[in-house]
Amino acid sequence: MRVLTRSDLHELLPLEACVAAMREAMIATSERRCVLPLRQFMPVPGRPGKLGLMPGYLGGDGDCFGVKIVSKYERPPGDRHGSHVGAVLLLDAATGLPLALLEGAALTAIRTAATTALATDALARAESRRLVILGTGEEALYHARALLPVRPFTELVVWGRSPGRAAALLERLGPVHGVRCTVAGEPPEALERADVACTVTSAATPFVRGEWLPPGLHLNLVGSAIPTTAEVDDVCVARGRFFVDYREAAKAAAGELLAAIRHGVVGEDHVVGEIGEVLLGRVQGRRRAEEITIYKSLGVTTQDLAAARLAWREAVARGLGQVLELDR
Repeated sequence: MRVLTRSDLHELLPLEACVAAMREAMIATSERRCVLPLRQFMPVPGRPGKLGLMPGYLGGDGDCFGVKIVSKYERPPGDRHGSHVGAVLLLDAATGLPLALLEGAALTAIRTAATTALATDALARAESRRLVILGTGEEALYHARALLPVRPFTELVVWGRSPGRAAALLERLGPVHGVRCTVAGEPPEALERADVACTVTSAATPFVRGEWLPPGLHLNLVGSAIPTTAEVDDVCVARGRFFVDYREAAKAAAGELLAAIRHGVVGEDHVVGEIGEVLLGRVQGRRRAEEITIYKSLGVTTQDLAAARLAWREAVARGLGQVLELDR
């Protein structure tokens, strides 16, 4: 079994290769060449944290299975550990033997941003020029890096509750050739004239209102992953042609969608399709230039397994990682 650290994963999962792996994963998900039990959470008694478990199986070339284990504790902004700490255990489906143990936070951040880039490429207008990132944490940084190559963007706008942290994020990103990078004062200002936007925050209640969305926008909802929280309001959900990564997960945990259904604003049929169905040509994505499209990202284990499999194969080929012998 090979142990791969955060620094290993940054070397082993370059963006282009990871986006290709996510394409395979989302197609396999929509073709149901997978097993995807819904994620489970266990509260830690007397502590402000919980344990998350995401098991799954991914078919295809080198079919595999495994589990992601996540410790979720709220931490101050900028804490070096972040709110999600964990690992992914990858096993070979043919033998049942473990192949790799991978650091979970970096793998999750990379595969999430890569899948968002994939969805954006499938749904955003070809002439998109203004990219907006709402949020200032690690996921915001990964998303900025992942989405900038997807379209010929000339402007990147970042908004956060702390303007200082938004400016710091742009500093970490560094200069981007041909792209003007600015900090917005408020979400309506950020979204004005936006072509593509991503919400990557820890907001528990909506901070984006539907009337702020300009025509032709493609919006990625990434930050909320439990049924009781939402980053955008009901009007926003109703205005968008709504896509998800996995229907069953969305029905159980997409907070924005569930709230809009509960309030009678949209019906249970509001989900047009999965992003894998769009890639397969089974469901039409964007139909008109002025249409608003929304991709709700919850994250599914097929994404973790596809990224883990890619990283493990590259690590074996390049001799990276620490090898643990399984002999007794």
